[in-house]
Amino acid sequence: MEHFVVSARKYRPQTFKDVVGQQAITNTLLNAIENNHLAQALLFTGPRGVGKTTCARILAKMINSDDSEGHDEDFAFNIFELDAASNNSVDDIRSLTDQVRIPPQVGKYKVYIIDEVHMLSQAAFNAFLKTLEEPPKHCIFILATTEKHKIIPTILSRCQIFDFKRITVKDAKEYLKYIAEEQGITADDDALHIIAQKADGAMRDALSIFDRVVSFSGKDLTRKAVTENLNVLDYETYFISTDFILENKIPELLLQFNQTLSKGFDGHHYIAGLASHFRDLLVSKTPSTIELLEVGEQTKAKYLEQSQKASQDFLLKAIDLANACDLKYKTSKNQRLLIELCLMQLASITFDGEKKNSRHYIIPASYFKKKGITPIPVNPSKEKESATEVPNRNNKSVESAKAVTNKTNVSQIKEPTKVSLNQSTKRASGLSLSSIRAKKEHLIKQMEVVVDEENLPKEAFTESELVQVWKDYVELIRKKGKHNLASILSIDTPKLKGTTAHLEFPNATNKVEVERQQYDLLAYIRKALKNYDINVSITINEVKEKQYAYTTIEKFEKLKEKNPHIDLLRKTFDLDV
Repeated sequence: MEHFVVSARKYRPQTFKDVVGQQAITNTLLNAIENNHLAQALLFTGPRGVGKTTCARILAKMINSDDSEGHDEDFAFNIFELDAASNNSVDDIRSLTDQVRIPPQVGKYKVYIIDEVHMLSQAAFNAFLKTLEEPPKHCIFILATTEKHKIIPTILSRCQIFDFKRITVKDAKEYLKYIAEEQGITADDDALHIIAQKADGAMRDALSIFDRVVSFSGKDLTRKAVTENLNVLDYETYFISTDFILENKIPELLLQFNQTLSKGFDGHHYIAGLASHFRDLLVSKTPSTIELLEVGEQTKAKYLEQSQKASQDFLLKAIDLANACDLKYKTSKNQRLLIELCLMQLASITFDGEKKNSRHYIIPASYFKKKGITPIPVNPSKEKESATEVPNRNNKSVESAKAVTNKTNVSQIKEPTKVSLNQSTKRASGLSLSSIRAKKEHLIKQMEVVVDEENLPKEAFTESELVQVWKDYVELIRKKGKHNLASILSIDTPKLKGTTAHLEFPNATNKVEVERQQYDLLAYIRKALKNYDINVSITINEVKEKQYAYTTIEKFEKLKEKNPHIDLLRKTFDLDV
């Protein structure tokens, strides 16, 4: 059996040109070597598997190479690799500093590559400081670490730092494609893209995954084989889910989610992937952002097609819902229900249900007569608690009623229709909270008849006419025994701005009381002035409120003004105020 060499070792770059995704660093090192500007202490930092140790070995080989030397010379005697994870004591560093003094036998430089340098102890770092700051001319130190923040500042200040970046999905996929061609493997573009994504920016991880998938599927690398072996959700799952969401098919969506769970996938992984899918669809809608879509060409075509079905507003709401579900997942006690609820909300975003007109108006009797509707008057003595009386200029009263049932609009009625109230309504006690609530709801329902705004009268009127109608209404309710409301309405005279009557009251209690009775008030004013755009706006004036809020001293002074002898009474009996 032939010995197998993993791709990460077999295809390790031998020159800076072969290094993937680190062009800025490799160009800098090449120029430094050519111009003789190379520092004696270098720090390579970055994530795992991005080429730190590889670049260190290539650099060590290049600075020792000479035209007279053979190309195969690796100068192994001049390169010393130290693993700081296992050689992190002061004695190990002292042994290294002793070796530094000896010049190289072959080549120009002795290169010390210290990997995982952040693992050195505090004492070892301190022992290494002097040698690192002033090393011999023939010695170069290359430190490599994945956690730069753990290295003490005194070491960092003595090194020239190179930050290695994560390998992009595009660069990793192109390198995997090259390796597949070298090994005679037929690989789908989407399959290589999934491997590159799974590697999460590490080229070494990408090569390890590639070897594993090739062992599973052989010489033919398909997207299906990759998804099965790596246990990742295929793009097709999210495309189907999004189609169900856009078509408002909640049962099918829940069944598909159940099928996904039955395959062994985690619900958290599913909802996080769905949020990313919505993000990719949003990116696909704008040509300038398509380059942010890190998928294969075949999958990109599917994204472009599905993005045309979804609006931008839908995608923004969907991302927000899916992301919120992702954040709540770990703390939820019923995680499956949380995701199912999120899916139902997603499928309801584009649901176009019955839309109701929220504009409600109080309709005069003249409007019903124009439409051929004959209202049936209600006896006020029998329905006193549920009917609203709307007096007109001739002091006649007409009871308004709700003339629309279910989805039928008043403007759609062709034949004369009788409008009546439910005569069998049970009289409720005025002392019951439920009866008060029922009375109020019944009162509002009588006022709510949906009509076209254009058909309502909107005659012009002046502020003086408004004030006169206001006074008439105050006198009317006073005769009915509503002295408290009449007193409140008399506090201020309405000021007209447009079609809105503005009032100022001294406290919030007065405002609430008027707002409770505004249906009767507006019905009277609108009917009397023949304008159904009239509204009432109430504000609270703190100055007025202060005038009504007397202290005990102020009350005494007020009484003394009316009867000066009261002060004599207080002094005679030595009374306190």
